[in-house]
Parts: sequence; structure tokens; C-alpha cells
Amino acid sequence: MYLNRIPELVKPLFGDLLWRVPTTERVAYLTFDDGPTPQVTAWVLDTLKTYNAKATFFCVGRHAASENALMQRMRTEGHVIGNHTWEHLDGWRTPTLPYLRSVLRTHPCTGSDLFRPPYGHLSREQATALRTRYKVVMWDILSADFDTSLTAEQCERNVMTRLRPGSIIVFHDSLKAWPRLQGALPRVLEQAIEAGYRFEALPSA
Repeated sequence: MYLNRIPELVKPLFGDLLWRVPTTERVAYLTFDDGPTPQVTAWVLDTLKTYNAKATFFCVGRHAASENALMQRMRTEGHVIGNHTWEHLDGWRTPTLPYLRSVLRTHPCTGSDLFRPPYGHLSREQATALRTRYKVVMWDILSADFDTSLTAEQCERNVMTRLRPGSIIVFHDSLKAWPRLQGALPRVLEQAIEAGYRFEALPSA
């Protein structure tokens, strides 16, 4: 089970995490988790360039370590890179010390002070330890492109019906999400830009 939008009542419990960027401007923040994945991430970068959009890529360390060219391309094209642990760990199922070691192992690959917990699962102890060094980024809108029971059109609606200024939107540049991402991302970009939105990379801490 997952929620496309985090209930407002939950956010104060983890108020030191970034759920949405406070702004009244029509700016939104695309984020991509779980890459880099050669075919998929390259396509995402091509698509973002077509629409003059910037994004933030939360990279799994073991993927980033073997995809130097894609990592460099992200940076060269003005995108921001974040940390997503070395092996996509679930914080609810992993003790704090091994979890933190996984984050630190990924740091040389990303060089980033932005971190997103896989699945959004993070204990209070982990969050407290991480925020001494990282800005922990959650989300405002989940496209649910990882859900194989959905269509690209449903993922598109998940985003467009919830979009508001400062929204942080989650997509995945993974093979699992690829069939839905490929259909949803261009339509989200087209509709949002037509509605006056621009897409920027998240600011670092």
C-alpha cells in the first residue's frame, strides 16, 4: 500500500524533512529515484532537455558507481544528484548503523547533501542522525509509476490532479517503471508547462 499524496497530518511528525518547497510561484520539482539505469535514464535526460526542465536524481550507489557517463551527463545538463543508499535499503527493516553506512558509502558517488530514503521509510533515529549532514527529501506527489497494475494515463493523473506550487514529484528511472514513465512523463511536462509551471532542480542544503 502507498499514498499518492502524504496526508498533511503526518508531516508535522517529521517536520524537519522536506515534503514540499514553500512558494506561491508556479514551480515544481521532478525527482527520479532508483537509477541511473542506462536506457531509461538516458531517455529521461533527453525528455527533460526537450522541455527545458531540470530535475533531481536520487541515485542508488551501486548503480551510480557503474554509470559514470550518465552521472556526468546529469551534472553537465544542470540537474542535481541525491543519495538513495547503496543498495536501496528499507529504513524500517534496517538497523540505524548499517543504514548510515550505506548512505555514507554512496556519498562519494553523488557528492550530495540531499538524501531520500527508499520507500520513504525512515525511523526517527535515522532521520535525526542523517539531518546533521543531509537535507532529507520526501515528496508531495507520488506518480506510482512503479505500480505495474496502473497505466501511464493513471500515473499522469496522479500527478496532474495534485500538482500545486512547490510540489515535489516522484518518478522512477528504473526498468520496472519504464512502461508507465515513458507515457506519463512527456504528458505531465506538456500539461504543466502549458498551465504556466516550470521545473527546477531541488536546492541543496
